[in-house]
Amino acid sequence: MSKNKVLQPNFKISYLLPKYWLTWLGVFILYSISWLPYRFQLFLGKIIGRMLFKLGSSRKKVALRNIELCFPDMTDDDRQIMLKRNFENTGIALLETGMGWWWPNWRVKRKTKVIGLEHIEKAQQEGKGILLLAMHYLSAEISCRGIGYSHPMVVFYRPHNNQLMEYFQFRGRGRSNKYMLGKRDVKGLIRALHDGEACVYLPDQDYGRNRSVFVPFFAVPEAASTTGTLIFARQKNAQTHMLIPTRNDDGSGYTLEIKPMLENFPTGDDTTDVLRVNQELEKAIMVKPEQYMWLHRRFKTRPNEDDPSLYK
Repeated sequence: MSKNKVLQPNFKISYLLPKYWLTWLGVFILYSISWLPYRFQLFLGKIIGRMLFKLGSSRKKVALRNIELCFPDMTDDDRQIMLKRNFENTGIALLETGMGWWWPNWRVKRKTKVIGLEHIEKAQQEGKGILLLAMHYLSAEISCRGIGYSHPMVVFYRPHNNQLMEYFQFRGRGRSNKYMLGKRDVKGLIRALHDGEACVYLPDQDYGRNRSVFVPFFAVPEAASTTGTLIFARQKNAQTHMLIPTRNDDGSGYTLEIKPMLENFPTGDDTTDVLRVNQELEKAIMVKPEQYMWLHRRFKTRPNEDDPSLYK
């Protein structure tokens, strides 16, 4: 039984104030669409993604730049194809938020297949905690529900800045999981590992200069990469595994794969260990690269503060 005490955000009367009315409208639309047939939602999501692609935005430029940086040998035509598919998947991801937050359990179960649960079950039988390293695949919202339905997890996440959205996000992601921990609750995640819980942690983005080392990520030789992973992986009672969540190309749903434990990890050398994490993330992303969240400014932090931005 976990010793963590997690406070759920409660509904506040202030959420009815005018400043939240647009949020309520968005929530109502997402909730309504979530009840439509799954394949129609995939179709509608692609249409939304194509519209976003045509409208263009700063995020489109960021995604293209990330693809250029990570795949310098890719032709311009192939980059554009990947970018368009990425935006189609981004449109689908918007609707998957509604699926993840409001789908009934029977619908989640029907669309989700989890591979490798035996690795978690074996570790927990041995009294171990499990650190599951995941990445920002665009299907993360529905995948969070799917993995929790098969085996309830502890999820380490970034709370939403909009308090009303955080109210829905916390409850939606936590519907089939044990509980959620905010990204600053390091002690809470350590306690969960000591309690033998399976914990999901995403180390793939640029979290700034603090607690980071600069190691290769794809073709970028010096990418700011968090050492936070090692705080948890070094816990005496913890095993580290990769979790790869993907949307099936045939429209049948989702496959969530839990890989065997990372052997000889961590070694005690931060640079070596973080590089190993990045290499594992690369392999996982390349399973379905068009489904990865390329819209994030992954390389915004430079080795030296006066280095020119890679996004200008």
